[in-house]
Amino acid sequence: MNILVINSGSSSLKYQLFKMPVKAPICSGLVERIGIEGSYIKHTVFSGAEKFVTEKTDFIADHADGLTQVLALLTEGEQAVITSPDDVAAVGHRVVHGGEHFSGPTLITEDVKKQIKKLFSLAPLHNPVNLKCIEVAEQTFPNAKQVAVFDTAFHQTIPQQAFRYAIPDQYYKEHGIRVYGFHGTSHKYVSEQAIKWLDKKDSKIITIHLGNGCSMTAVRYGRSIDTSMGFGPLSGLVMGTRSGDIDPSVIFHLIEHAGYSLDQLSTLFNKQSGLLGVGGSSDMRDIGKLAAEGKDGAILSLELYAYRIKKFIGAYAAILNGLDAIVFTAGVGENDKSMRAAVCEELNYLGINMNKESNLEYSGGIADVSSADSKVKILVIPTDEEYEIAHQCFGLLA
Repeated sequence: MNILVINSGSSSLKYQLFKMPVKAPICSGLVERIGIEGSYIKHTVFSGAEKFVTEKTDFIADHADGLTQVLALLTEGEQAVITSPDDVAAVGHRVVHGGEHFSGPTLITEDVKKQIKKLFSLAPLHNPVNLKCIEVAEQTFPNAKQVAVFDTAFHQTIPQQAFRYAIPDQYYKEHGIRVYGFHGTSHKYVSEQAIKWLDKKDSKIITIHLGNGCSMTAVRYGRSIDTSMGFGPLSGLVMGTRSGDIDPSVIFHLIEHAGYSLDQLSTLFNKQSGLLGVGGSSDMRDIGKLAAEGKDGAILSLELYAYRIKKFIGAYAAILNGLDAIVFTAGVGENDKSMRAAVCEELNYLGINMNKESNLEYSGGIADVSSADSKVKILVIPTDEEYEIAHQCFGLLA
């Protein structure tokens, strides 16, 4: 079964084509700077040990234009991987917010699209684009099944004492204000890989997704029981441009005493804070270079970043009542050896001890970088959200 996975952002579109149930993609690609000068497509076809790369720099007006160009790359030329849109049996869409309506992969109907639209206010940067790509894919691949896989779905197992806020009931019942959690597709994928690696179905795991957006999840027996992002993707850890947890009194103070508008506050906490606000860049690689040069802000931002992760490890170890493994994943989690080391430093009370040499030597794949005497395994597991989406689609339709 050919399944095309679409992972869309506000000005980007990632895609992979799988011939399920084979895990390796047939091809993958990235469309960047949609609607912006300097539009760019990188399309890669995999053939055995070889790969063939096509790059284009034509202006891409919108997501519809981008998906039309992707279809041309899939069907035309020497590296065509399908003959027509009809060769695609299903299109799997990453949808950021599913609210309480969706707890698994869902065949898209008109009612499902209405529900996604109702949630625009909860994910204004993502759900509108996700819905637009669904509508474009329906036109581009008219005979394919369209399936939504929601970032929030994995966290629908979180118990009420963890997802409710201590505010009057009416705000939950009438406005849906609760913890939803995000990055669920990634947390689900790496926790399942960890359970297989540990060969322990009743395992207690903390998954740590560190990219430009960052979140952690406590996973007991394969089910999410708490997560660091909440009503929206702002809370929890220090991120590339997001502040993470902050006392709400700061918001009241800035409104009352500095005259900030709600738009200014949203921009401050979502786009000007985190590593960027403290350290001068939203890119961890840049922060590392600045810290090596002795820049105080960069050094502090790294300390804040690691400290917040350590706090959540302690909290989640408590609610799990034990711990079998912690899992690092995503761009920073998989590639930043020094940050993994900083997070794991002085956690020996919890039985977390790193093998420094193994950590430094890590070069990919699933790896254990804990020491021989560590009671808790420290795993690095590359996330694969696109495959996880394809896998869920296949399970729904096969």
